[in-house]
Amino acid sequence: MAQQYLPLLEKLDEELKNEDSYVKSKHSKISNLQDEVQKNLLRSDTRDLYSSYLKLFEEYKSFKYDSAYYYIEEAKELALLMDNDILVAQTGIKEGFVLLSSGLFKEALDVLSTIDPNKLDDKTKFDYYFIMARAYFDMANYNDDPRFRINYVRQGNRYLEEALVYAEPNSSNFWSAVGLMWLKQQEWDKAREAFHYWIDFYDLPPDLYGVATSSLSFIYSQTGNFEKAIEYLALAAISDVQSATKENIALRNLATELYNVGELEKANTYVHSAMRDATFYNARHRKIEISSILPIIEGAQLIKAEQKNATLVRVVVLLAFLAFIVIIFLYIILKQLKAKNVARTALSEYTHKLEETNLNLLEADAIKQDYITYFLKATSGLIHKMDHLQKSTRQKIKTRQPEEVLAILKKYSVQKERNDLFHQFDEVFLKLFPTFIEEFNNLFPPDQRRERKKGELLNTELRIFALYRLGIQDNQQVAEFLEISVATIYSYKTRLKSRSLYKNSFEERIMSIKRL
Repeated sequence: MAQQYLPLLEKLDEELKNEDSYVKSKHSKISNLQDEVQKNLLRSDTRDLYSSYLKLFEEYKSFKYDSAYYYIEEAKELALLMDNDILVAQTGIKEGFVLLSSGLFKEALDVLSTIDPNKLDDKTKFDYYFIMARAYFDMANYNDDPRFRINYVRQGNRYLEEALVYAEPNSSNFWSAVGLMWLKQQEWDKAREAFHYWIDFYDLPPDLYGVATSSLSFIYSQTGNFEKAIEYLALAAISDVQSATKENIALRNLATELYNVGELEKANTYVHSAMRDATFYNARHRKIEISSILPIIEGAQLIKAEQKNATLVRVVVLLAFLAFIVIIFLYIILKQLKAKNVARTALSEYTHKLEETNLNLLEADAIKQDYITYFLKATSGLIHKMDHLQKSTRQKIKTRQPEEVLAILKKYSVQKERNDLFHQFDEVFLKLFPTFIEEFNNLFPPDQRRERKKGELLNTELRIFALYRLGIQDNQQVAEFLEISVATIYSYKTRLKSRSLYKNSFEERIMSIKRL
């Protein structure tokens, strides 16, 4: 690994270890702003309340999509109430931004299309045309089909040219737009100079610093300077971690670049971190993009591990061969010294140690396999029952005994099989997370804690959040597994969250429950 960017990767690793503290700081800022909102609600001060909602949006816009969207909608309602066209347009532009960040391209364009740029002041016109340009550039990157991509890029460039008309000369907005324009036109030298100038002469906030450094990384990658590309992606990723930015591309692109230069372990670490961020933010397009590279990196790392194992096997064989030679010489020496008893004892001890080592290895392997044994048994049992049912019914149908077919079918209860599956799931989960029920109940007031029926390990509510803790957070998937409707899943989640002691951090506290 080149010494040039190694210190930056080491710093990134340290920052990732401290990631929770940055997120905690973000939550603290958000909590203070929410207190401000409550005060403004009591005072019925519409303008101050609008300002508080915008501040909360700014904190959430690159942190968590759902909350950002909620607060910009609240601000938009107030702007409409104040009958201020400029404020309505500004909130619409911000709404378009957060929809784009979540991968909802059509919805973003629908919102932005309601804005008449002719009624805006110059600054708001710049914001409008710039976000429209970004919308088409994002669609081009996501689509990545030459037949359609070129039209998206052309449309984005047209909007970018309009934005530059309303950018104050030599301002931060001007250089961000100029740099992006040269980048999209593949004028790499001009784009590199623009972004370097933007970084060097303007005090950029974390989100814009991340944009500038990520753009420089892309430029360096396109011009073959991969060391510089990794260096600037590391800078962008560090900035994202420090500012608790969850809607980011730096970690994913850094993982890709490191994979290309053979740094598979770090690439695997960063791509998993990027997936966690995308899931936390709910950036749909980011999750799809990461999913395309994640298995490739994991597969490459697995191959590398297998190669190491193959080398280790060869070393073990060589050592075994040398040990065998030593034993032969030892046997000859002992035979010559007529000390057969001593040699026999030594061999016995050696054999005993090997057996003990093998037992330890088997035990360790059994422990690892124990976590999947339950479901393997369940699957095997289900297949066996299906096979038996198929053979029995086929035989009875052939012999024209429909009553006996019905009798056989009555023996099998789908509900019982489902209950057995849930019970086995509960056992495995509680083995992994033995304190889950206690810690889950601690999230509620004493009178709101979840009670289980006699014989239940987990009830439906606990099972929904057990799946959530395992990372299965898609309501459709949960509904299919539990055989209930998506609306019911949503109702459970909403009701429990509203009753908890931690309404603003309920999901985070569920995910923080530790496994054994």
